[in-house]
Amino acid sequence: MTGSAESPSFRLAYVPGVTPTKWVRIWNERLPDVPLTLVAVSAAEAFGVLRGGDADAGFVRLPVDREDLSAIPLYTETTVVVVPKDHLVTAADEVSAEDLADEIVLHPLDDTLDWEHRPGRPANERPATTADAVELVAAGVGVLVVPQSLARLHHRRDLTYRPVSDAPASRVALSWPQDETTDLVEDFIGIVRGRTVNSSRGRRPDPAPAQPKGKGSETGGARRKPTAGKTAGKPAAKSAGKSAGKSAGKPSGKSSQGGSGGARGAKRGKPRRRS
Repeated sequence: MTGSAESPSFRLAYVPGVTPTKWVRIWNERLPDVPLTLVAVSAAEAFGVLRGGDADAGFVRLPVDREDLSAIPLYTETTVVVVPKDHLVTAADEVSAEDLADEIVLHPLDDTLDWEHRPGRPANERPATTADAVELVAAGVGVLVVPQSLARLHHRRDLTYRPVSDAPASRVALSWPQDETTDLVEDFIGIVRGRTVNSSRGRRPDPAPAQPKGKGSETGGARRKPTAGKTAGKPAAKSAGKSAGKSAGKPSGKSSQGGSGGARGAKRGKPRRRS
């Protein structure tokens, strides 16, 4: 038998460089009945995917248009320059944009850094993607400045990287359409923010069912103590009965030995044996 409503699921978009593994693992532990599907997108197309309803939420790079999208900034990445392993830059632990003044600095079309003044000299053509730019760095055409996660993502044995101290940084955020803040989106926000399962905004288990009132009241009624009137009435009745019985069994005056024995018999409550 199948219901008319679709089974719940959650689609999570993420841009290159973001590793959602930790959050996905926690989701699977807390909501094992709700499958989470990862949707890999480029930084440029991420917002279109969210607006088009192809993902419920996504890890994106700031800035975000807050007119129709909500966003929670998560962390800021270090910016690095990717160079061949034998490049002069590798002699330093950190460089500045000025140190790259004489270098050809590649500027891919999917660049995520917001430069006010781009360092170095521009290449004749802009590579289409960061991956293409990394290949050109390996070929000795120029150097590339990117967020550190992208340098790790496109790691090659013949390349390395160094931090750039005064370069703009890239910030990663969780974003979703403002009009689509569903319960599942709230669940994922709680996971990303580190809320526990019992947090006020987390999903809580259903409350325990209330105990039936009828059975409890009957049990309680059976354990009630008798009222003061009943307690006093029963012993009084017994005392009156016993007193009447004793008075009826006693002779009005002194008697012979037989009468005395009869009195003792009445007291013991047993008939006297005949000789």
